[in-house]
Amino acid sequence: MGRQEIVNSIQKMAAQLRKDVVLMIGGDGHVGHLGGSCSSADIVAALYFHKMKLDKQNPKWEGRDKFIMSKGHAAIIQYAALAELGYFPKEIITTLKSFGSILQGHPDRNKTPGVEANTGSLGQGLSIANGMALAMKLDEKDNKVYCILGDGEMAEGQVWEAAMAAKNFKIDNIVAIVDKNKLQATGSICERFDTNPLPEKWEAFGWKVLEIDGHNIEEILEALDKADTIKGQPTVIISHTIKGKGISFAENVVGFHNGAMTREQYGIALQELDAEIEKYN
Repeated sequence: MGRQEIVNSIQKMAAQLRKDVVLMIGGDGHVGHLGGSCSSADIVAALYFHKMKLDKQNPKWEGRDKFIMSKGHAAIIQYAALAELGYFPKEIITTLKSFGSILQGHPDRNKTPGVEANTGSLGQGLSIANGMALAMKLDEKDNKVYCILGDGEMAEGQVWEAAMAAKNFKIDNIVAIVDKNKLQATGSICERFDTNPLPEKWEAFGWKVLEIDGHNIEEILEALDKADTIKGQPTVIISHTIKGKGISFAENVVGFHNGAMTREQYGIALQELDAEIEKYN
C-alpha cells in the first residue's frame, strides 16, 4: 500500500470512529464525551490502524505496544477503535454506560479487552505509562507506550512529576500526545487554568517536543515515525486539534465536552460523517 493510500485509509477510519462515537452516545438525551473523543480520532486511528503492534486475537500478547488514554472520559474513541479491530462484537457499542456493559464511561481493564489501565482520574495516565515503559526496558523489549493526555489535564501536578521522572530515567520508549483542543469541561483553557505555553514547558522538563496539526494524517504519521528515532529522552507530540472535530454543530463548542445530542443533531452528525466516509470509498 502506498503512502497516500495509507493516509486515505486512516482518514476514512477516523471518520468511522467518529461515527461510532455518535452511535454510542445516541440522540435520546444520553450524555457523552463527544468533543474530546472526536478531537482525538485521527491520532487514535493512526495508532491503532497503522502504528502500533497489536494482536486482536490475543489482547495480552507480550509483543504488543500499549496505549493509555489518560483523559479517560474520552475512552469512547478507544472503544470505537477496539470494536472496529474486533476486540469485541461491534454491536456492543450501543450498550455504552449501560448497567453490566463492558463499556463504561471510564475504561476498565478488567472488563474491556484491549484496555491497559483504568484511567480518568486526571493526571495519572502518564505515570502509569512510565511504569509500563520502564518495565519494557527492563525486559529488553523494543515496544512502545503511547499516552494521550488532554490539555485541560495539564493543570494536574502529577503530569509534571511524571514528566520529570521520564526525563530522569531516560524513558525513550514512551510517546506522550497532548490533545490540545483548547477547551476543558467548563470553558477555554486560557480562561480557566492557563497552562500555556506547552511546548516550552515540556522542553524545559527534558522532553523532545514535536508540534503537529492533529487532524493532518501525514503530520501525525511523520511525528510518530520521528519519535522512533529519538533516543535517550522521552517524546511529546503537541497535537493542535478542534474539539468536536467532524461534527459541524459540535466543533469548538464547550457544551459538547460532555453533552447530549437532540434527535435532529444525531441525524445531522451521522449524515455528515457518512458523507466523509463516502469520500474515501
